Formats: sequence, C-alpha cells, structure tokens
Amino acid sequence: MSGEPRNPEERPAPSLIERINDRADLPRADLTPRHTLHPSLHHTVLLNYATNANLSLPATHFRVFLLDCWLKQTPPPHAHRYACSVMPHPAAILLTLTPSEQREFLPKPLLEAVRSLATLFEYLDPTNLTPAEFQRALTERNPEILIACWGTPPLPAQLPSNLRYVSYLAGSIKHLLTREHITNGLLVTNWGHSISRTVAEMALLHILAGLRRTTHWTLVMHQANGWKNNESAAGSLFGRRVGIHGFGPVARELLKLLQPFGCAVAVHAPDVDATTATRYGISATTTLADLFADNEIIVELAPLIPATTGIVTEKILRLIRPGGIFVNVGRGAVVDEPALLRVATEGKIAIGLDVFSQEPLPAASGFRRLSNVTLTPHMAGPTNDRKCDAGAFALNNLRAYAADHPLQAVITPSIYDASS
Repeated sequence: MSGEPRNPEERPAPSLIERINDRADLPRADLTPRHTLHPSLHHTVLLNYATNANLSLPATHFRVFLLDCWLKQTPPPHAHRYACSVMPHPAAILLTLTPSEQREFLPKPLLEAVRSLATLFEYLDPTNLTPAEFQRALTERNPEILIACWGTPPLPAQLPSNLRYVSYLAGSIKHLLTREHITNGLLVTNWGHSISRTVAEMALLHILAGLRRTTHWTLVMHQANGWKNNESAAGSLFGRRVGIHGFGPVARELLKLLQPFGCAVAVHAPDVDATTATRYGISATTTLADLFADNEIIVELAPLIPATTGIVTEKILRLIRPGGIFVNVGRGAVVDEPALLRVATEGKIAIGLDVFSQEPLPAASGFRRLSNVTLTPHMAGPTNDRKCDAGAFALNNLRAYAADHPLQAVITPSIYDASS
C-alpha cells in the first residue's frame, strides 16, 4: 500500500468517507494527528466522527493513511479523495522479553498472532542491556506498544513520544514504571486473573501436604531411611472446614478446586456480603479472629496493602486449633512472620508457605529446619507450561486495543498503590 493520493475521480465505497464529507447535513469529519510513526511509514491520523451522525459505520475511530494531511498538517478539503485504506493495526509494537520469557509466555502461535497486529513489529532482547542502554533503544524505536516482562529494565521518566500502552506479561509492575507514568496517561495492563488457577493449585498442594505430613515423610524416607509406625498420623481434606482470608480471583479459583472434597468454606473479606456468599456457596465471617478460630484449614490470600500489613498476628495465629493447617500463597508481609515461626516451632499445626517477608528466604531461616512446615520458593504463579496462559491473556488485550475495545486488568493509580 503506497499511501499515494487516489485519482480525484476515483471514489471509495460510499459507506465510509463519502457519506461524511459529501453530505451537507452531517458534521465534517475531524482529522487529527495521533502519532509520529517509524520513518518508513506515513503519519497515522485518527478519524473521529460523532456517533450521533447515524452513519452506521463499523466504529467511530478509524486509522487512515492520509499523505496529504501529513504533508500539509491540515485536513484536505475532501477526505474521500485521499483515503487509501482503513488500518485497524497499532502502528508499532516493541517486544522486550528475554529469550526464555519469549519461549514460555509467547510460544510460536501466540507470537505470530502478536506480530500480525502491528504495522511494524520489532524484538529487543534486554538480557545484556543496562537500564540506560535500554532506555536509549526504546526512545530510538519509539513504539506505540511495549510488551514487557520480568527481564525488561525500568522505563525512563520521560517516555518516548509515541508510547501509549505497556502490556506487561507478569504481575507487579512497580519495578518497571512509576505511578506518574500512569497518571500521565500511559495505559498499562498485567497478567490479571490469567494465573489465578495455578496459584490456587499451589494452595491446594500445600493444604494436602500439610494434612498428609509430606515434609515429615520426605525427610523420614529420604534421609532417615525410616518407615511409618502405629502412631503415624495423617489427615484427609474431605469434609473439612476451610477458611479463606481474601476473596480475589485466586480464592474463587480455589473454591472450584475444593468442590470435590465437600468442604464447608468460610471467607473473611471486605467485599463479601450476604449476596456474594449465597452466589458462591460460602459463608461470610465478620472478623478475622472468627475465621481462624472456627476453621480447621486457613488459606491466606489477602492483598498486601497498608491495612493488611502484619494483620495476621500471633494472637490470631494461636486461634488455629492443634492439628490445623495454615497456608500462605498470597503475600508474606500480611503475616507477622516471627510470630508464625514461634507458632510453627511448637509443632501443633502444619504450615505451608510459598511467600515470605524477605525473599529469597534466608538460608538461616528457622522455617527450613521444621518438618511440620512445607516450603516452596514463591512459585505458585504460572508454571513454565502455563505461562502461555498469561501470553494468551495479553494477546486478547492487544486485540482489544487494536479494535478500540475495553481492556482487562488495567493498572489504575489506586491498583498501583495497592500492589506490592
């Protein structure tokens, strides 16, 4: 597509430009520059037209190449004589994943689908780039969309002029960009609820490991060459009372996994009222103390915000009855960790932890010495084979962006503030 003006006598289909600019009873089309593109492309403009014009157009926004408009910086007198195509694509996408991130989050079918969305697609491996080198490269390429992940260095304070959208394939974006980037208009999304089921799966693993004393028997069988005896106790999940602190997407996925076990589930969360409880078949608990005292298994899934930091105190933890289970796959700092260690050392309850106040967990941590504690190194998120779920989620958002549709998992300033 050359971008050259059409012959003045050649008119496009009457359903688009002609129906706007050749009818005196309709408002004129407003053609305004939107981005400065890569040098190999013409300037892209956005055709904004009022929805009350009753044109029955497929959308109110069209990206149209208008060479004359770009050269003169003014709308031509008759847009229909210059429009050469409707372009539903973003102008340019820059992918900044490490090779392993690209393989796992965007395997070939997903990567090719992402490529097809942009007029210009570029890949930049950030592995050996310093933050300054990355920022220079980002400014030089000046993409409309940046696809980033854990290995992407921080964005500069002054963003490239064309950058409108950052599609972050992982979770917390605080290492990548600032709150000011968002308040200044940068659109940002992350992996949203796409990983919730794998986190819930890890919670279930820790519950079962605690009930079946997996760490204890692993040590007995592998290191002590031991075997069970008549006093070897273990428990089952069937028919248990489970209390969940927090009721976000992970908690809702965990409910699905618990269904086959016939558990009675109680939830303590500010957004769980009687209507929500009825919809999900749970009971709402008024206080955190009641949640811990009335249930045999506690799963910690509350978000880490100022109001929840250290909210699970030693007094609360000691409400769990002997033989109970405490699992945390949410945020480590929600729990008073020294208090949790004191409770764990007494050996009266089993504990499963995937998250910690300090990560990596120090080598000298007392949790490492306890056979009633099951530990995993903050790996409840997507397993290598399911990182593609986050990639597929990002692809759907990119398609929505290209079509001017609402996006999912948008990071607002308040969500940024509440994230860890």
